[in-house]
Parts: sequence; C-alpha cells; structure tokens
Amino acid sequence: MSRSTANAPTLIRVVSRWQIVGLSINDVIGSGIYLLPAAAAALLGPASLWAVLLAGVAVSLLVLCYAQASSYFDQAGGAYLYTREAFGDFIGFEVGWMAWLTRIASIAALANGLALAMAALWPAMATGPTRIAVIVLGIAVVTWINVVGVRSGARMAVILTLAKLLPLLVFVIVGVFHMDWANLSGAAVPERTDLAEAALLLLFAYAGFENTPAAAGEYKNPKRDIPFAMLTMIAVVTFTYVAIQAVALGTLPGLATSTSPLADAAGGFAGPGAVMLLTLGAVVSILGNMGNSVLMGPRYLYALAVDGYGPALFARVHPRWHTPAAAIAIPAALALALALSGSFVQLALLSVIARLATYIGTAASLLVLQKRHAARPGALILPGGRLIPLLALAISLILLSATTVANLLAGAAAIAVGALIFRFRRR
Repeated sequence: MSRSTANAPTLIRVVSRWQIVGLSINDVIGSGIYLLPAAAAALLGPASLWAVLLAGVAVSLLVLCYAQASSYFDQAGGAYLYTREAFGDFIGFEVGWMAWLTRIASIAALANGLALAMAALWPAMATGPTRIAVIVLGIAVVTWINVVGVRSGARMAVILTLAKLLPLLVFVIVGVFHMDWANLSGAAVPERTDLAEAALLLLFAYAGFENTPAAAGEYKNPKRDIPFAMLTMIAVVTFTYVAIQAVALGTLPGLATSTSPLADAAGGFAGPGAVMLLTLGAVVSILGNMGNSVLMGPRYLYALAVDGYGPALFARVHPRWHTPAAAIAIPAALALALALSGSFVQLALLSVIARLATYIGTAASLLVLQKRHAARPGALILPGGRLIPLLALAISLILLSATTVANLLAGAAAIAVGALIFRFRRR
C-alpha cells in the first residue's frame, strides 16, 4: 500500500515464497513451546495431547480465513486492510491500531524473556546492568537488521526458524525412543474452568500467524505466496506441537509441575548436553520472535500512516533501504522504554483482546469480501463457502467470552484512545 508520488521512494517486492514460510513459522513457534507442555498438562493431564491437536484444527479455520483474504490483496496491512475494505475506515483503523499495540507489547515482553532465557546460561544476565545490556542489544540488533532492508529481515527469519526447529526436532527424534506410552492414556474429564483456560492458552500458543500478511507490500507474489505460506505453517506448527506434547508426556512423569519441561525431559533421557541444546533453542526462539515483531508490527503502522492516521513520518520509505525506517525505529525505541521500565506488563493485557479483535474482524470481513471478490481470478476458494469464516467467527467469540474483566477493560480503554486518534486523521 503506497500513495507516494512518482518521485518518492517506495517499498520493493523482494521477499520470496519460502522466506514468507520462514517468517510465518518464526512468528508462531517461540518461547511458549518451551512452557506449553507443562501448562497444558497441568490443566488437562494426558488429554492435553488431544487438546493441542484440536487447537491446531480450530486455529486452522482462522488461518484459512487469513489465507483467503490475503489472496484478494497485494498491499500491506493484513487485518487492518481486510476490515477497512469490508466495514469502512473506523472499524479498520481500530483493528489496525490494536494489532500494532500488541506488537509493541510483544517486543517489550520478548526482550525481557530474552534476558531470562540467557540467564539460564549466565545467571548474571537476569538482573542489573547485564540484563539492561541484553535488552538494549537484542532490540537494537533486530531493529537495525530490519531497517536496512526487508530482505535482510526475511533472511534472518529463515535462519532463526531453522535454528529454532533443530533443537525441537532432536528432542522429538531422541525422546520418542524413551517414551512410556502408558503416560498418554487414562485422561479424566477436565473441569469446565480448566477447559476455558486451556482453550485460551492453546489458542495463543498458535498465535502470530495473523501477522504474516502485514508486510504483503514487500512480498514478490503475495496473493499466491501468503496462502501457501500460512497453510504450510499451520501444518508444520501443529505437527511440531503435537509431537513435542507427546514426547514430554511420555518422558517426564512430573510434567505438570515442571518450570522448564523440555529441558527437564531432555535432561532425563539425553543428559546435560540436551539441556544446553534446548536452553539455546529457547534463546533463539525468543530472538526470532523479536525479529518478526520488529518486521511485521511497523507494517501495520505504515499502512495506517499512509491512510492519514498518525504522523506522516511513519508513511515515509527510506530512499536507500526501501523500508519504512521511522515506522520501524521509533516504535522499537518505545518498546525498549517499556521493556526497561516494566510498564509493558499492563499493556500486555491488551494482547488477548487485540488478537481476538483481529481474528473477529478478519473472519467477519471475509463474509463480505467473499461476495465482493467471488469472481476474482486466482483467488483462494475455501470449501464450504461461508461455513469456514462462520465457524472461525464463532470460535473467536467463544474465546472472547472466556477472557477476564481486566482484559476487557484494557481493550475498551485502547479502543477509546484509538477512537480519539481516528478523529484527528490527516487530510
């Protein structure tokens, strides 16, 4: 999306299909997978294995909605673009605004998580000047890589995706030969409250896929490559999550009470070297998520700025690097301030509502866009027509009903601030 004059620098399309696949997987598989097995087992016991699989199927419905919507457009913006086209400027702006806020909170949270993960290798990194140095350096490096070119950001994402998948693959391949298969059976019926909590937990273990279309303006063939990348991603991620949950259940009897389940399980069946490998994997996973957030988040801000929301500075493209440099650097500085102050914790409450807002907005907009673009050649066609977006919308609304009052209040406050910003749109 660009409304620049002919002489102004513009975004360039340099990101290939398999780089988009790497970006998509990198945005979903993060530090959460290193904690998910224990959290899910604590709520659901052996039934957590089937819950992880069912969550993957449920999220696939949302992924299909994004895949079809992305096959209609080649501009930046993702959910902001889809909801704006379907429901008008105000709804579109609110969805884009919430999506951008989530990225800011995510960068701040991941930077703190990076310091904690590295503290497992060097305890001094958990506090004091060394913690600050890790946070500053982590955000600075991924910001610079993304400022100097989307190609370099995409390459970094592919490298980190391969690096984060390797320890998980080793964990599964080695661990499967040490499993006690009896640990996977005998599940009791979970309590209703546990089911609701587990549903939210599992949904957000798969979260991040919604950001893949945000940088469509820099993909070589977004209408075809984004759907391919998203469908490949959900298949890879679901298989990975199910395999890890099975191995963790089968090799670690005290899984539900473990604070580092993959490292504990790996230490039991493969020794200290495996613990170190999984610890390094967690560091790489967090760094990969940070890189993706710094790449994708600014594309929401850029799309909003191009449409007149916020300072025009955010809509400018760097003449040499052809990236929205200000839209990358300034929010990264804001995320750094939040990470160092700790105030991002309150902002992180928005992540639940903001993500659900993008899911609801995209699923609902697809019901409109399907009719409007029914005859568009080359667009993805979903089986069942309106059935998949309706099911995805129902799932999102059910999850919204399960959120806390604090989440709802944080979301309402953000929407109110967004409405105020909307009124001051530039001409």
